[in-house]
Amino acid sequence: MDFELIRVEKKDHVTIVTMNRPEVMNSINPPISLEMSKAFNEFDQDPGAWVCIVTGSGDKAFSAGNDLKYTAQRDKGLVPAITEEIKGGFGGITTRFDCYKPFIAAVNGLALGGGFEIALACDIIVAAENATFGLPEPRVGLMAGAGGVHRLPRQIPYHLALNLILTSKRLTAQEALAYGIVCEIVPQAALMDTALKYAAEIMKGAPLSIRASKEAALEGLKTALPEAMARSYAGVTLMRDSEDRLEGPRAFVEKRPPHWKGR
Repeated sequence: MDFELIRVEKKDHVTIVTMNRPEVMNSINPPISLEMSKAFNEFDQDPGAWVCIVTGSGDKAFSAGNDLKYTAQRDKGLVPAITEEIKGGFGGITTRFDCYKPFIAAVNGLALGGGFEIALACDIIVAAENATFGLPEPRVGLMAGAGGVHRLPRQIPYHLALNLILTSKRLTAQEALAYGIVCEIVPQAALMDTALKYAAEIMKGAPLSIRASKEAALEGLKTALPEAMARSYAGVTLMRDSEDRLEGPRAFVEKRPPHWKGR
């Protein structure tokens, strides 16, 4: 599929989606959201795609969030027609609750507003040393409605989250690491290699086991612990009935790396 506003690269079982509007700090408008949505749809539906890395073009910005110039000048008739085609909400990912394949955010600079929300929608965040994070929406008469006001209080302590949400304070990469938002900080030049390293570690596990684990973790958070542990999960059933469930023990007994098939 050809894209104009993003780049999509596939390396073995890894899909890399790069927001490619560096001239506007990779800000997000409906057309790029639509392209990202289509790319994530393809990733979700491709049985050979196991991990997705999301990043931004250039070394200044992951994404500065909502394209306010586009918002101010938008064609009110055109925008609804575009957004109706978008699955997954802002950036094609912030409401993508039915994809249990893992996402890694490689944050290469500013991650503000919707850019921060895209990163928060991923499962692992690695950051370049110059990365900064924030939710400045109230400063322009908006709110972080693409998940920021909901995800952040679930991922860090309430008072820390509300401090960021209400004051629009920016976090350095080091502060985000201290808060537990970021998993690792690396030099800009090492960012993509680091993200690929995380993807490689994930792919040492069976793909259906990884998806079952993510599904159970996310769905289980919606209930109390006893109910979460007693629930049945569709992904767990697929895992139990898979060829890989037999391959894992065989590889262990034969003292060799497993050859996962994802089925």
